[in-house]
Amino acid sequence: MSTDVSFATTERPDGALVLAVAGEIDMSNAAAFATALAAALADAGSDSFVVDLTAVEYLDSAGLAVLFQHVDHATLVAAPLLAPVLAIAGLDDITTIKN
Repeated sequence: MSTDVSFATTERPDGALVLAVAGEIDMSNAAAFATALAAALADAGSDSFVVDLTAVEYLDSAGLAVLFQHVDHATLVAAPLLAPVLAIAGLDDITTIKN
């Protein structure tokens, strides 16, 4: 059984592509998360894009592994409860994490 997660792509006024993720990301839906990130990267072209994780309630190691694959092109936006998890995983050393 897959955990509920949703993805929405928008564009900010400055032209930056934003992939907003809501719900829980775990091993049951990590492949869908990877597909959504790959699509956002393709839509952004050579530009970086924003991954808005402020509505993510849970993120396990499978979701972290997917994020690591895209950190070269992604800026992460995280809620105050999720930001420390991303930092402990070391993502703050290799990409920008905003609150």
